[in-house]
Amino acid sequence: MVFEAAARLRSFTQAAEELGVTQAAVSRQIHLLEEALGFPLFKRLHRRIELTEKGRALSTASTGAFNILADSVAEITRRNTSEQLVISTTVSFSQLWLLPRVSSFSRAHPNIKLRIISQDKRVNAQSGEADLSIRYGHGTWPDGKAEFLFNDEVFPVCSPDYASAMGSISDPGDLLRYNLVSSDSDEPGWVGWSEWFSAFSIDVPTANFGMHTSFYMDSIHAALMGEGIALGWSRLVQRLLQEKRLVRITPYAMPTHDGYFIVVPRRRSERSDVSLFVNWIKDQARESAS
Repeated sequence: MVFEAAARLRSFTQAAEELGVTQAAVSRQIHLLEEALGFPLFKRLHRRIELTEKGRALSTASTGAFNILADSVAEITRRNTSEQLVISTTVSFSQLWLLPRVSSFSRAHPNIKLRIISQDKRVNAQSGEADLSIRYGHGTWPDGKAEFLFNDEVFPVCSPDYASAMGSISDPGDLLRYNLVSSDSDEPGWVGWSEWFSAFSIDVPTANFGMHTSFYMDSIHAALMGEGIALGWSRLVQRLLQEKRLVRITPYAMPTHDGYFIVVPRRRSERSDVSLFVNWIKDQARESAS
């Protein structure tokens, strides 16, 4: 287990965090394994590690074995939990996009019981925690097959009351006069205020930001409450705009490089409930674009 985590993450430190042990314990276990095998598994480089040729071969074998074990455990667990279909996604995607639509799937397939795991920490598709994952990113992940749903674009939004108190916005730089609500994200392709202003060749010091939140969903709630201007991801805030709970305050928008995907773990694609949900969400994605 220690070797599999270190090989997959390419880091003793990250493997230790995932396993809940110290980095020294991981390093010691790898050293003992290498002594027992009689050959090195990793190249210790400056601030990083790389698998040796034999290490890569063992990593492939161990990953395959863990995937088979995870699938078996997941299948046994699934049979003991009333045939649930477990879907993992972020809090913002769950609350803003999935939950407002998912009742149509439940009505069409009342025999399929859904369980939605909403958390911003990404779930490994092979861990057995979820049957499907909805992710934002580049679409190439080693733990499952990703099917494209949609790209997005990002633009400033705020509450109608906040917008009515603002002056005219003729240039993206005019936004710097107001409270900008920002949020954290671990996603490499996620767009924050710094990235958004950079798309229009504007440098912005962090001192210009107003409220800062830990999660994107919180920044949207802050905008709804009139705390300032947040970045609205078009697909996520679509209904809030239609309901006029949020308003778009400028035509300037930044298209995203990455997109949203539904990720199916290996050996799950043959399941009928998985196929039904994948087809349903792809239909919903097409409808939301029109």
